[in-house]
Amino acid sequence: MTPVPDHVVKRKLRRLLKGEKPDVVDLFSGCGGMSLGFRDAGYNILAGVEKEDVRARTHARNFHPGDREAAHAKGRDITASSPEEILRDITGKRRPRVDVIVGGPPCQAYARVGRAKLREIAKSAKAHLDDPRGGLYATYLTWVEETQPVAVVMENVPDILRFGGVNVGELIARSLDELGYEVRYTLLNAANYGVPQTRERWFLIGIHKSVGVVPTFPEPTHYFDVPVGYRGTRGKAALWDRLPKEERPDHACPLPRPSEELAAAVSCEDALSDLPFLGEAFKAGLKRRARNLAVMQSYRCDAKNAYQRRMRGWTGFETKNGVTAHVIRALPRDYETFAQMEEGADYPKALEIAEKIFQGRLEKRRSKGERLLEGSAGWAKLWKAIVPPYDPDKFPNKWRKLERDFPSRTLMAHLSHDSYTHIHYDSEQGRTISVREAARLQSFPDGFEFCSAMNAAFGMIGNAVPPLLAWAIAAQLRCNLVAGTFEFPVFSHTHQISPVATTPTSC
Repeated sequence: MTPVPDHVVKRKLRRLLKGEKPDVVDLFSGCGGMSLGFRDAGYNILAGVEKEDVRARTHARNFHPGDREAAHAKGRDITASSPEEILRDITGKRRPRVDVIVGGPPCQAYARVGRAKLREIAKSAKAHLDDPRGGLYATYLTWVEETQPVAVVMENVPDILRFGGVNVGELIARSLDELGYEVRYTLLNAANYGVPQTRERWFLIGIHKSVGVVPTFPEPTHYFDVPVGYRGTRGKAALWDRLPKEERPDHACPLPRPSEELAAAVSCEDALSDLPFLGEAFKAGLKRRARNLAVMQSYRCDAKNAYQRRMRGWTGFETKNGVTAHVIRALPRDYETFAQMEEGADYPKALEIAEKIFQGRLEKRRSKGERLLEGSAGWAKLWKAIVPPYDPDKFPNKWRKLERDFPSRTLMAHLSHDSYTHIHYDSEQGRTISVREAARLQSFPDGFEFCSAMNAAFGMIGNAVPPLLAWAIAAQLRCNLVAGTFEFPVFSHTHQISPVATTPTSC
């Protein structure tokens, strides 16, 4: 690969130092979580490149409404055409300028849940090593080589650091180093940056060496007690973290260590308590009601805290009276089980509750004279109408009820298939979360539109980078590029907003 020339980058940097917005291309953009964070931090989103049409349409609607929306809304295979051809087709410009490239190649090959699915399909224990999506980072590097940006940002799951026994993150960093970039990577948890979700992800920042700075990551603004499961994942992925500097991988940064003195992490209740109540009347009409994401529903109350005000008032996505996309799945078998589950309960507990509900119904019907012998057709029908069929030993984490005073567990793309992993904490509603609630937990503003059906909207939200986390990274990058102080508001648990300068982490 040919190193990016110093003079090209310096010419771009001089323009940025005069106050022009950096032009960003978001590769594998999805619906635009990374784009949204960067736009709000003062960048111009030149283009999002996304293979799936529905996600490309959503990105275009939110970032490029108007004359060129149709061009931006077209799904494109990043491996089928050159960067120049794709950008010319999207933007209508012969040679559009690119200052920053961001994005995350599809993570399914790296994520453990994705590996399992690949093994099932391919009947091979090493299927995840053969999945072409595992090599899409090479296409990302080709874009860097050809568009010659000042800086790059990558995001992926922590397992990219131990993919088939190889630290792919370090390989990517070394390739960018050869292209002329100073590179650092680490793991960040979204809950430490004001997102009501304990989402752990790998981030890499590269800045061209001619700029003369070492990339840094934003310091945490919020504190939460990391669950045991996340500690295990983090510890296995970031084996270097507690090693002396000379023993670490060349481009790895220590993990940020938030202080307990910081504001408490934004909780599920902080995030969701103002959204419309969806109780028995709503659920009863679900089968008759079209799940139309465009329908507006009034807010339950005025915004109660800074996070809710932010979600309603995000620049360019402001809302006043209510929200769209507040739709849920019809799950009549499970509503009573949901209501009886305690916050934080998982599938084995849910199954135990469902079986007790079944026994109660069975005894009531028998007391009325019905002959419902165990194993009979009537007995089986009642069982099926109440008790979920999953093996608790194989699927202990398939269900989980949110805890109102704690951030949500990670939202996954699997939400496109079911939402049992995110049962609403409010037992009076007794249901799984809505599309809008998933968006809130991912820190998408209420005015952000999802141009799809319900299942696809859930999937694109689960795949996205949380905009507030992207925003913190974008702000820190801008601080690095201008070698100054970039201020941005922090949303505290005490519902106060104060401008806080980013403080770089030490690598």
